[in-house]
Amino acid sequence: MNNIIVVGSANTDMILKCERLPRAGETILGGEFAIAAGGKGANQAVAAARLGAEVTFVARLGRDWMGDQAEQNYRAAGIDCAYLTRDERAASGVALIMVDARAENLIGVAPGANATLTPADVARAEPAIRAADVLLAQLEIPLDTVIAAIDLARQSNARVILNPAPARELPSELYRDVLLTPNETEAAHLTGEDDPARAATRLLALGARAVVMTLGARGALLATPDESRVIEGFRVQAVDTTAAGDAFNGGLAVALARGEDLPGAVRYACAVGALSVTRFGAQPSLPTRAQVEIFLARQ
Repeated sequence: MNNIIVVGSANTDMILKCERLPRAGETILGGEFAIAAGGKGANQAVAAARLGAEVTFVARLGRDWMGDQAEQNYRAAGIDCAYLTRDERAASGVALIMVDARAENLIGVAPGANATLTPADVARAEPAIRAADVLLAQLEIPLDTVIAAIDLARQSNARVILNPAPARELPSELYRDVLLTPNETEAAHLTGEDDPARAATRLLALGARAVVMTLGARGALLATPDESRVIEGFRVQAVDTTAAGDAFNGGLAVALARGEDLPGAVRYACAVGALSVTRFGAQPSLPTRAQVEIFLARQ
């Protein structure tokens, strides 16, 4: 099987390219503007679907043009939207993104309907969660909803990947037996440790089954109770890093769901993330399975 269920956020990204990012109180005249599908949950769901997985997405949209377009995109990607609900009062989530000439970004998010996704929505998706090989969750939805999803996945022995982004304080129960995928900043926020290796050790002590810490162009630090090593990244010309972490998590989930060992899955995820930064936008940048296979064959 290769079934993945993603419980998370769905946004519309409004993106402005600038020569540099503004300082506090400063106005910058930008260049190219684009509207694209985004949201950490949606990005990871689309990433996994494009890589060939059977994906179910549990999320909430507003009843507006942004929600209509988002749902259309998910269905076009082959995602099962049976547990995608619409909020009658809250608007769909929106992310405002500025990207500079070095592909660094600055992001602000209005959660909208994402903030109304509840444990009851997760409970309705129990049949899909119990059938999944991997559950993938992030932190752009209410924390009690994330906990409910992970609890159900544990009951069915599905592998749980928790991408702790955006970083926030987490209850100790959330660390237990999950594969945790922070970036360096998020790991430091969770542990108080600026050194990646020490931060990973601390996260394992908190109960994580494994830690895969993304290190940007350097690749990823893989830490388990038995080993700690860096899986090297791939050199590419970066255009926009907006969805790199989401691409990585989608790739990791797919590789694990199809039975790859953890080091192999991390390398595959690094390739997916590397390809994503060579294109502009969040979901438009996510590669297909064939594109990743060609990329890896050339390395």
